[in-house]
Amino acid sequence: MLTLDDLLPIATPLKLEPRRFGRVVACDGGLIEAGGLDVPVGALCRIDDGHGGSQPSEAIGFRNGRTMLMLLGDTVRLRPGSRIWTEGHPGMLPVGTSFLGRAVDGEGHPIDGLGPVRVDAWAPAGGARVSALERARVSEPFDTGVRAINALTTFGTGQRVGVMAGSGVGKSVLIDMIAHGHDAEITVVGLIGERASEVSDFVARHMSSERRATTALVAVPADHAPNLRLRGACQATALAEHFRSQGKRVLLILDSLTRVAHATREIGLLLGEPGAARGYPPSALSTITKLVERAGNSASTGGSITGLYTVLADGDDQDDPVVDTARAILDGHLVLSRALAQRGQYPAIDVAASLSRVMDDIVSPGHRALARAFRALVANYEANRDLVLMGAYRPGADPELDRAIGMQDALNGFLSQERDEQASLDHSVARLAALFGA
Repeated sequence: MLTLDDLLPIATPLKLEPRRFGRVVACDGGLIEAGGLDVPVGALCRIDDGHGGSQPSEAIGFRNGRTMLMLLGDTVRLRPGSRIWTEGHPGMLPVGTSFLGRAVDGEGHPIDGLGPVRVDAWAPAGGARVSALERARVSEPFDTGVRAINALTTFGTGQRVGVMAGSGVGKSVLIDMIAHGHDAEITVVGLIGERASEVSDFVARHMSSERRATTALVAVPADHAPNLRLRGACQATALAEHFRSQGKRVLLILDSLTRVAHATREIGLLLGEPGAARGYPPSALSTITKLVERAGNSASTGGSITGLYTVLADGDDQDDPVVDTARAILDGHLVLSRALAQRGQYPAIDVAASLSRVMDDIVSPGHRALARAFRALVANYEANRDLVLMGAYRPGADPELDRAIGMQDALNGFLSQERDEQASLDHSVARLAALFGA
């Protein structure tokens, strides 16, 4: 027999508890002070714009009984006394398998026009700190699909690598090649602080192929607020951690780490933090370390995050604070040379300056010896290139240099690779052996 409860529709319980609001007290250079608002750092809030809508903001600190916020948009309609209230899950980011095949912004909202994304779980924005022994050692090679990397600076599964270069040298092209040719199960891409046209180009190239079902994209272009850019980097890393916890082999591509440092610098300077190294406050450089350390292998789940981070060397300065900090914490780095790019060599990887710290542990002794011989020939030729081009070098004076000169075309041909060409790890090693007649 039906009861009254059976006939009533099932509804979400009403929240009848009192709701706390705050008020805008001051706004100075994008930094908003709110009174009467008791929220934790990292909480998302909404600010009434006075026209029937609201603007998103994020709590970034507190001082003298007031909460400090930054808008995730513009301050055009902001007024004194505007009402502020909290929303969402403070300090948490949405994750889940439903993000695969989708493109979202720094708040996890879709930007691909395919409808809302279902949130399966929430993850802490700063990650969960684990024991150092939870990070299992790198013991297996990682196939990037790029011949020069596979043969000469072999990556390992769970390794963190930086791609370091100035502007316009080919970082994005190399990232595209790796994103297309790698052998990981899941790809998470974070395009942080890049051009909006580059985001649409990436979606057109990679989100329409067979890899779409295993790729998640987080994009926050350069014209967005600094805290949203930082949130986008954390969102991409949180998604990678979620899939690693399921035992998946994940490739995390973050382009670029320098833009994340720029965003953190803007936030730190707004909060009054003094600039230390070339204007970067200590928090900006420590953010890089915390972000990178979240990648790696998991001993408990067997999953892995192979991190690939681009680092923009301002003015081609390899001693830039961001470049130097990244190089110290990463497990390897690829240096792209403007001189090689101007000669028409793509990808313009400077083999002598690039390094994979785990290569000796994951390749065979024969492969290791061939790679060292190749690097020695390239370094020898580059050191004496001016003498050779001027005709000041007398053949026969240095047998190793004579060999490098004689093999120069073959060496350059090995390093060059078309954008849509793929070279597997086994094929790359076999071609390297054939180059030396081994």
